[in-house]
Amino acid sequence: MAVDVLAADGPTVDGRAVDGMGGLAVDELGGRMNEPANPVAAVRAVLPSLTPAAQAIARIILADPGVVVRSTITEFSGVSGTSEATIVRTARALGFAGYSQMRFALAAAVAKEPERLVPGDLGPDDPLTDVIAKVARAESEALADTAAQLDPEPLGEVVTAIAGARRVDVYGVAASGLVAADMSQKLLRIGLSSHPFSDAHLALTSAALLRAGDVVVAISCGGETPDVLDPARTAAEAGALVVAITNNPRSSLAGLADYTLVSAGRETAFRPGALASRISQLLIVDCIFVGLAQRTYDTADAAIRATREATDRYRRR
Repeated sequence: MAVDVLAADGPTVDGRAVDGMGGLAVDELGGRMNEPANPVAAVRAVLPSLTPAAQAIARIILADPGVVVRSTITEFSGVSGTSEATIVRTARALGFAGYSQMRFALAAAVAKEPERLVPGDLGPDDPLTDVIAKVARAESEALADTAAQLDPEPLGEVVTAIAGARRVDVYGVAASGLVAADMSQKLLRIGLSSHPFSDAHLALTSAALLRAGDVVVAISCGGETPDVLDPARTAAEAGALVVAITNNPRSSLAGLADYTLVSAGRETAFRPGALASRISQLLIVDCIFVGLAQRTYDTADAAIRATREATDRYRRR
């Protein structure tokens, strides 16, 4: 049996990855793990759902992915103050087969985009030139990361469900409420019955009256906002299909949704409700909208023409 020792902690056996404890790295079904398209974005997305020990490891990765790239599992154990077994479990929780696979994925990401190693969070003393550069980079990274992990298969199934829905409720509060309103007006523009709700009581009232054949799109960055989570749960109990747009694929909202579309923007101390989080959600909304316009081209085109004529007449008054 051939063994290719690429690192002291990360050999492969007959071309298959070996985890940090010597066993073949496989998932529960006996296959290779599906590694995330962007490892840093994946770590950030699931951070709130990790155990305290795993969160400590994840924060080190987010602060400086190069620490993992430069360290064997034994060295990283010393840096993080956690056991090798905990590191391997954390790597698997993040979507990797083991520590070596996480390390190689981060190395590839760093080699491809070395500027991501430069701290990007805004500081209280940053000059405006740095503010402009950091904010612009955060927005562009949010779009790129969201696009990289947006799976066209569930996206297509969401488009199909909305195209045939009797009605579509869109739930979101605060910054996500702005995205909910945007989605609803887009659907209305192509002739689909849609209602945005940013008030939990009104959302619950509507959700209780939904039924099979209706669709709910629930938007929440962290996926734990009660004002979105409770109406979405009520809608699911009523028989509606629930679509989650969230940063956290392991959140409570994702857990109850029929489909989860993962956004990649993040908020920081200086940017709560940041554009990066909204713009990644808006990218998903726009992809759904374009897919719907394509799927229902004749009726969508007629609706767009009719609504444009109506608004043009108003503007000419």
